[in-house]
Amino acid sequence: QAPAPTPRAGKDGKPQPEVAILRLTPRALLVGESGEAAFASGEGVFQGQNWNPPPPPPPPVSNAPPPAPVAPPMPFTVLGKAVADGAWEVYLARGDKTYVVKNQTVIDGTYRVEKIAPPLMSVTYLPLNQVQQINIGVLD
Repeated sequence: QAPAPTPRAGKDGKPQPEVAILRLTPRALLVGESGEAAFASGEGVFQGQNWNPPPPPPPPVSNAPPPAPVAPPMPFTVLGKAVADGAWEVYLARGDKTYVVKNQTVIDGTYRVEKIAPPLMSVTYLPLNQVQQINIGVLD
């Protein structure tokens, strides 16, 4: 209930219109809580903003089978070739070993010479049964 207005006299002695003074409304009712509790929910005016772009989506999971294994690069160096007894012989080196190979020769249980026809020699990598070609040079 508002207090009763009291008449006031102005500077010239005439009564002024009556003014009622109302009770103050608590600040918390007008603007909400203040202090640390006002920002605890993260919904305050000065809440933190993250301006970084969102992280990229994860790459799609591929259910494709892994690539098929392939034979390693040919470990031999061609030293030369010659015709002996009507068949080609090729001289190969690997590290400190030297090999003299003919058709169907198996080298270290890993490679088999399939065909010698200059300028190429066909060799099968036995663990994967893959054929590789070695350039042995043109006919001399």
